[in-house]
Amino acid sequence: MLADKIASIWKILQTIPDPEIPVISVVELGVIRNVELTETETLITITPTYSGCPAMKVFEDDIIKTLEEKGFPTVKIKTVFSPAWTTDWMSEVALQKLLDYGIAPPQKGTNDKGVLFASGPKEVPCPQCKSKDTKLLSQFGSTACKAAYTCSNCGETFDYFKCI
Repeated sequence: MLADKIASIWKILQTIPDPEIPVISVVELGVIRNVELTETETLITITPTYSGCPAMKVFEDDIIKTLEEKGFPTVKIKTVFSPAWTTDWMSEVALQKLLDYGIAPPQKGTNDKGVLFASGPKEVPCPQCKSKDTKLLSQFGSTACKAAYTCSNCGETFDYFKCI
């Protein structure tokens, strides 16, 4: 019975969109770490994508509001920073949804520190035409978690969800 209720909470959380990228849920993003339920309390453990991510307050408010509207008892959010969130926690579904939405998804198993060193920015395929002839415009795109790129082939400017 408790396992069914927790499974129900996970399904509900799957419906809550990332406020900055509404095509993916907070579950697909990988920020939901744990769900606990008692007679009097629903505890959701989350890990921020970035320590200063402005969307985290919206995540918290949306989780609390949605679960309370669905009848779950007092909803509390517990934020944990260790281990630190990584783009490797994003689901394959989320990566495909990013691509379909026009955002180049993070390349699994990599990080984006190359721009700080001699290796330079990574090769990021264009989400529109799939060309690898792209150029980093800025390490900061429409949000802090994305970089701005342009495609030399189709001329489109696009966001790349940076790896952490």
